[in-house]
Amino acid sequence: MTGLRRWLFACIVAVFVTVMVGGITRLTESGLSITEWKPVSGVLPPRTEAAWDAAYQEFLRIPQAQTVHRGITMGGFKLIYWWEWFHRLLARGVGLVFAIPYLVLLARRRIPPHLRVRLSALPLLTLAQGALGWYMVQSGLAVRSNVSAYRLTAHLALALCILAVAVWTWAELDPRDDQRDGERPEVARPDTERASRRWRWTLAGTTGLVAVTLLSGGFVAGLRAGRIFNTFPLMGGTIVPPGYAELVPWWANAFENPAAAQFHHRVLAMLTATVALILAWRASRPSHDGLPERTARAVRWFGAVAVLQLTLGIVMLLLAVPVTLGVLHQFTGVFALTLALVATERAWK
Repeated sequence: MTGLRRWLFACIVAVFVTVMVGGITRLTESGLSITEWKPVSGVLPPRTEAAWDAAYQEFLRIPQAQTVHRGITMGGFKLIYWWEWFHRLLARGVGLVFAIPYLVLLARRRIPPHLRVRLSALPLLTLAQGALGWYMVQSGLAVRSNVSAYRLTAHLALALCILAVAVWTWAELDPRDDQRDGERPEVARPDTERASRRWRWTLAGTTGLVAVTLLSGGFVAGLRAGRIFNTFPLMGGTIVPPGYAELVPWWANAFENPAAAQFHHRVLAMLTATVALILAWRASRPSHDGLPERTARAVRWFGAVAVLQLTLGIVMLLLAVPVTLGVLHQFTGVFALTLALVATERAWK
């Protein structure tokens, strides 16, 4: 891989790791343990018993300490504090992974002119992600016992945007093109290597469906909806769960009603897996249904991961969302989106 591709691959890995640690922080209810945002001095954790006690007392003042973490001891507080501290420290490190190599590559003219503006979005969006993360945390410090589902989903959406830019550009810089560090190929590949218009738009639409499904999962997480109706395929003994449309206006149910949020996520997940299976079947036919081999391979991988994701989701639901399965489910969801992006980019070459 070229230096540019290596940097983009590091960015992709960094997003995956951060999303996983963020998932652990959320599932262990650790995200509100640090009640202030100090981008520089916050790198250092409490170092004395007095400092630990001050942080503990600040935490005891927020609603979550009186509800979810009622009766928490100093030992329990330190456990959740360390998860959130590690999450924030990792986010700072990811910011450096995005910013420093970009500036170095830019100074060395290793970034092609047509990619400079696009790739400048990576460090800028990462900076915005940090600010959005604190905006999310603030929503759970005064009145609520958890963070706003809207802000949590926005935090996830921005992470997926960062991932999409990195993955698409990484896939675009095809190592088979004998060019210097990502230059645009001078000669286009033969038309016979390109996917049909039908395949291109189908894969683009499927990628959008995966993204919507992941974001619906953000509302499930934000509303703690995964720990209700822990049966499958029925919810409360019916297809459409009791209390599905109890909020007014009706559209608020999709974003604020836990029962509706889980139902929508189920439907979207099953639809995504079904579409992925159909596409993988078509890509497995002898002729790949007119799809280039490299693209067909990516589609088949996407189909396999999408089915795995659905299976993990069902098992996780039946077990009332254990932390390990919850994090693995989040990882495979992001991996499915990554494969869908790669397949779509290859189809559009």
